[in-house]
Amino acid sequence: MELNENAQVDTSQVDDRRGSGGGGGLGGIPIPIGGGRGGLVGIIVAVLIALVGGGVGLNAMTGGDDASQGDNTSLEQKCSADDALKQLDCRNTLYVNSIQAYWRSALPEVFGEQYQPSKTVFFSRGVNTGCGQADSGVGPFYCPADDLVYIDLTFYQQLAGQLGAKGEFAQPYVLAHEYGHHVQDLLGTEAQMRREQQRDPGNANALSVKLELQADCYAGAWAKNATGTADEQGQKIFTSITEQDIQQAVDTAEKIGDDAIQQRSGRPVNPDEFTHGTSQQRRQWFTKGYDTGDPKSCDTFGGGA
Repeated sequence: MELNENAQVDTSQVDDRRGSGGGGGLGGIPIPIGGGRGGLVGIIVAVLIALVGGGVGLNAMTGGDDASQGDNTSLEQKCSADDALKQLDCRNTLYVNSIQAYWRSALPEVFGEQYQPSKTVFFSRGVNTGCGQADSGVGPFYCPADDLVYIDLTFYQQLAGQLGAKGEFAQPYVLAHEYGHHVQDLLGTEAQMRREQQRDPGNANALSVKLELQADCYAGAWAKNATGTADEQGQKIFTSITEQDIQQAVDTAEKIGDDAIQQRSGRPVNPDEFTHGTSQQRRQWFTKGYDTGDPKSCDTFGGGA
């Protein structure tokens, strides 16, 4: 993977709240990539602790206050410097720029809907969201209540150190997955899934898996088209993405499968507790999105996920 040094890092797509405090939530309980409310409502803390990575619906947490805006001054200065792409936060901002540039054209072209931008909130330790309070332990997530993506960038250290997903391309994969949830929100898929869960609570986890796998597939579709994305001046954001990069995303998807996480925690694999999909399923759907490059191929709800 090679980023274009001439591409402008648009920090207006990020809300930098690092160091602003906030939070609460559930410390030290990382969730598989996906986060947010998708299919995780009603999972209690005791189950979370037992699963070591089961996830939690943020709307179940207390204090769903609207958070104050961050201060992007430092980020703007850093990301306008000559060595901007050496900085983790600037690279991740550029990944966000690429993902949103893709959906800005793909959503109306493929689904006939206009794309509504969503900011990514960089936070440290804890954050207040429209879905409630959260801390770094919940991992990256999308909150449908305020239409924002949230991430503590130290998560990537956990992803590499604890889960073994060390490749650089794991990072844009994580963000592309979260923006997949934003697309689902815009298309009404998330709300429809929620209604289905209420009608059929016994099938809630299976519906959650379908939502998460679709977000993986959307991430794959972005990856296929990422080298065609550009900044506002028309400069390409990526000059190259290699098969090795894609393999890093696939490896990450496999390492955060529900079965892999249960095995890592020393517990027997229990499909009834899956919320994000198995390693094989996550690999399959990311790969399908990448191979086709077409978000329409990501029909996990009708495609036997």
